[in-house]
Order: sequence, then C-alpha cells, then structure tokens
Amino acid sequence: MPSSKHLLKLKPQEFIKLLKEEKIRRFYFVYNESKRILISSHKTLQPIADSLSRDKRDFLKHEGIFVELDSNFDTLMGAFVHKTNRGQGIGGLRYWDYETIEDFLRDGLRLSAGMTRKNALAGLWWGGGKGVICHNPLNNKKNTDYRDLLFSNYGRFISSLNGCYITAEDVGTTQRDMESVLGYTRFITCIPKDKGGSGNPSDLTAQGVVSGMEAALHYRKKSTLNGRTVAVQGLGNVASRMIRILYEKGVKKVFACDLNPEIVSQITNEYSNEFLESYTTTKNDISIFSKDCDIFAPCATGAVLNNKTIPKIKAKIVCGAANNQLEDPARDDKALMKRGIIYVPDFLTNRMGIVNCANEQYGYLNNDPAIEMHFNKKWKHSIFNTTIEVLKESKKTKKPSGEIAVNLADKYSEMSHPMFGHRGKRIIDSLAENEWHKS
Repeated sequence: MPSSKHLLKLKPQEFIKLLKEEKIRRFYFVYNESKRILISSHKTLQPIADSLSRDKRDFLKHEGIFVELDSNFDTLMGAFVHKTNRGQGIGGLRYWDYETIEDFLRDGLRLSAGMTRKNALAGLWWGGGKGVICHNPLNNKKNTDYRDLLFSNYGRFISSLNGCYITAEDVGTTQRDMESVLGYTRFITCIPKDKGGSGNPSDLTAQGVVSGMEAALHYRKKSTLNGRTVAVQGLGNVASRMIRILYEKGVKKVFACDLNPEIVSQITNEYSNEFLESYTTTKNDISIFSKDCDIFAPCATGAVLNNKTIPKIKAKIVCGAANNQLEDPARDDKALMKRGIIYVPDFLTNRMGIVNCANEQYGYLNNDPAIEMHFNKKWKHSIFNTTIEVLKESKKTKKPSGEIAVNLADKYSEMSHPMFGHRGKRIIDSLAENEWHKS
C-alpha cells in the first residue's frame, strides 16, 4: 500500500492514473467521532485519511470529503464539508490549478472551515462547505463548450450528495458556470438573476471589506478612509469594485497589482495616475507588501501572510477580501500582533458574498434589511461592530485578533439549527452507509 507521503505528493494527473488503475471513480473520507479519525471509502486511500486526521493545522474534524473523477476530462471534482451544526454546508465552487493532491485537499479543508466561521459570524443558519475542481492543464479553460459540460457534470456530482453541500460561485467560476451547474442540481445558490437568483455578489463583498477597513481605522485613531493610502494585492471582481468604493470615499492613493496584464490595463484606464498606481506582477513578486501605505488589502489567493511577507508590511492595518490569508494561523496571527499591525480576519469582513446568495429562496426587497443590517452600526453582529468587538477583546486579552475571531465564530458554529438540528452530518453518514462511492 502506498504511503500517505507518496500519495499526497502526487501530481493530480498521477493521482488520477492511480485511481483508474484501482478502478476508483468516487471516494470519500468521513469523520468517525468515536475513533476521532477520517475513514476512507477505499483501503488504498486510507493513508491519506490517516495523514489528514493527524494534521493539527488544516484538518478541524471535517465531517466529510467527497471526490469524483470526471473521466471525460480527467478532472477531480470535490466537495468539502466542515461543520453542519447550523445547517448544511454552503460555500462557493473554486476552479483552480493545484500542483499536488495535498494542495488540492488542503485548500478544500481550509476554505470549508473558513466558510463555517464566516457563516456563523454572519448569523446565517448554514454550515461550512466548499467545492473545488482541480483544473487539468490539458483542457482549455476558455472553451465555453468544455466549461458547460464540466460544470454540468459537477451539478450531477452535487446532486449525488443529497444536499449535505450547497454550492455557489467562487474564484475561477462564473455566472454561466453556475447556470450549467443549476441544470443538474437544486443544491445551488448564487445563480443568475434571470433564473431567480441574486447574481454576482462582488459589489456587496467589496462593501463589506471596506466596512472592516473603516472599523479598524475608527478603532485605531477614530479616523476615516478620507486621505488614506491602500495597497491591494489582486484585481479580481471584488478588488476592482472595492477600489471604486475607496475612490468614492476619498482615499488618496491606491497601489494595486495582479498577475493578469489585461485586468491591470483595464483598471488603469479607469483612474488617474494620482489615485491609482497599478502594475502586472509575477507569482513570486511580493513587492506590493512593501508599499508605504495605511492599509494592506490581500485580495488574491490565500496563505499570503507568512514569515516571508509579514516582515515587509509597512501598513498598520491588514484587511482584505482573500480567503485564508494566514499561511499558518497560529504563527502568523501572532507575528502580525507582535509588529503592532491590526489584522482584520478575512472571514469576518468578506461575508457578504455568501450573505447575498445564501437565502435566495426567501426572495428580494428594496433596501433589504437582511442585507443592510450587516453594514450598519446598530446590529450587534454587523461587520463594523464585530470588528470593533474582536479588536477590543484582542487588546484586553493580549491575544491575536485572528484567534479572538476564530473563538467567537467557533462558539456560534456549535449552535444547532433550530428546526433541523445536525441534519447535515446525518446526510453524510447515510451516504457512507449507502456506499455512495459505488453508485
């Protein structure tokens, strides 16, 4: 039997070759509470389950991990469910490139746990889940026919999970992709407006991140964004909208970078050189961290705050839209605090994407109070008030803000759904009992 180290370090296509040799089309890892370990659907893959069970950083007693091989495109499709006390796992579907199977699995684990905390802090009666598709470089991402088929297949995969995970749009996916998924499952949100959905949530997400910035500034010096300087890493949908809001609020200067030269060129043409200084970066370029600014906003991929980048940060506040910004939460959270940098945890401020689309079935209103309360200063759990609460508790206890936010979110995540209880875990257990992997 291959060792866990060997299996986890396999490249996705090497791992797919192994699955085919073992005649494995589907597999799962389901958490056994009494044994406190993950149980694999296949003995061949149990070493991976054992390795994840021993991990103390990214594995947080995740209830279930389900993976299917789309043999049409030699592509791995996953659904990661962290905790479902508050409701079934819900979170976006990420379509991304991964160098190893370990990267694929760890990203799903981190993202789904982040969704548990995000949903809990937002007061949503949903648990934490995340979808991940591992891109096969032999396929053309820009081919619409290919994408339509791939995401239709993902919809079928989601339907097979009986509702333990509800999917949505995320990094690497589009509204059209969601429409393809919708064609084969009802377990989806964040769908196009012409299909009764709430559409792209980027505007609200950007507004939520800015609200977190305003709270941090208010906490630090009772000041506002007017006249401030912000550095932004990444220029995706949320970041580009965030920059527009910063401009409207009187921010003096924004430094911004992205890997995609087309995106950089597009946003550069929208603003004057005095307001926006943008440039195309490379994967290993971390110069954006060294910009002389008031706020640094990570809005690209995760794990960007680490022992290499934190020492370079000149900003006194870190607040951005990217998920899982800390590479090692225990280490990097403390490192930011030691440097006197106010860190506003991502799962606290970037909640509005899921808030916007999680409860689509309840319909829509003008100036919807279910949306607006997240931005005001009246509701105890608004983004502004929760940020202030976390920062005050951090100062009082001398514990890092990320740790305080995690503890608060984890407390809320233990609350059971008032109507359905811990139904999501029962669905996961029933999938294992019914041998989902053989269907």
